Amino acid sequence: MSSIEIMNGLERRLNASIPLQLVSSEMEARLKNMASTAVVPGFRPGKVPFKILEQKHGAQIQQEVLQDALRRSFAKEAQENQLKVVGYPAFEVKTTDDPDALWIEYSATFEVYPEVVLGDISAESMDQVVYTLSDDDVDTTIATLRKQHATFEVTDRAAQNGDRVHIDFSGLLEGRIFEGGEARDLAVLLGAGHLLPDFENAILGMKAGEKKSFDMTFPADYKAEKVAGKSATFTITLHKVEEQHLPEIDAKFAKLLGIEDGDVTKLKAEVRDNLEREVKRRLMVRNKDSAMATLLKVTQLEIPKALLDAEAQSLMQQTMRDMKKRRMEMPKGEESLPLELFTEHAQKRVKLSLILTELVDKYDLHAKPEQIKALVQDYAQSYDNPEEVVQWHYSDPTRLQDAENLVLEDNVVVWVTDAVKVTEKVMEFNELMENAA
Repeated sequence: MSSIEIMNGLERRLNASIPLQLVSSEMEARLKNMASTAVVPGFRPGKVPFKILEQKHGAQIQQEVLQDALRRSFAKEAQENQLKVVGYPAFEVKTTDDPDALWIEYSATFEVYPEVVLGDISAESMDQVVYTLSDDDVDTTIATLRKQHATFEVTDRAAQNGDRVHIDFSGLLEGRIFEGGEARDLAVLLGAGHLLPDFENAILGMKAGEKKSFDMTFPADYKAEKVAGKSATFTITLHKVEEQHLPEIDAKFAKLLGIEDGDVTKLKAEVRDNLEREVKRRLMVRNKDSAMATLLKVTQLEIPKALLDAEAQSLMQQTMRDMKKRRMEMPKGEESLPLELFTEHAQKRVKLSLILTELVDKYDLHAKPEQIKALVQDYAQSYDNPEEVVQWHYSDPTRLQDAENLVLEDNVVVWVTDAVKVTEKVMEFNELMENAA
């Protein structure tokens, strides 16, 4: 007989038993199988006495057999009791002094998946961002591409916006140079917003060889907290002023950007196509975030600790790998990052995963083959040989998993959008494109 106890929250405990004879028979069978190949000093291969093998390997094999038996018994009990088990159970074998015992009693403590209770989503409102690409946006993007391919020539005139200058500077705070307050041969593009406005304004009008000192107050919300809101005295030495020259929008420029025949009309058409794909992608990301936030708001569920811990560990490991790629060092004396830094993000991800699984199954929002194919084909358009990219994805079904997940999420977004009260919100082009989505 078996029984299931409800512990705290999602935690359950299964009390069950397995026949002792089952473990004994399996242990004996494994030892006999081992005897045919076992090598023990003093005995010929395959001729080692059973008792010797039992003394040498019995405890280990007994433990392996017992663990296998526990896993099989638990799986059977979980299936018969229709338990949706999270993670791996913690087994506890109950010892007995009864030499005539025929059963091995055990308990298994585990978590189950929670009930996902979706509230009245039809009462919710959601902003849906929209944007229609214009010719001005294409022109703005081409202007940005021109700046990215600008050339610079040294000039004797005073520095002005658009110039690139090379400077040394040092800053004194309370009479001392502060961290980050000093640089040598720093190249700065004036007007690009890389430096604080007051600092750039001090450079404007200076010529090569000139030196200037000035006082500046850092903004109260400056990212470096040690200097935020404080006044410092800076000294700048300007070594060189370079005038910016933008390329003309001509055949040479078009070829530079990959248009082999130098057709400027083709260049503009390609820029528009790329922009339309990027605008579509960013709108989808923003609207997906809004839809997911709505689902989180209206859904009640308890998060299994096993899933939360695993997700937090995964996020921590990914962050550490990213830090390693960027050659960033760990905090002094630490081998890993504090897990609590990732708990909040992990809670959100786990909760959304459980919600999406429930919605997809309940409302049949699974990704359909034609949807996956359309997404892969659209993604491939940004490459030189789209057909090869599509073939590469379909040559290994595992490569389609990411595309399938994205389609599934998109289907959920459509379901949410149809269910809530939607208000369209037109975005500004610069706001949409300013940060990577």
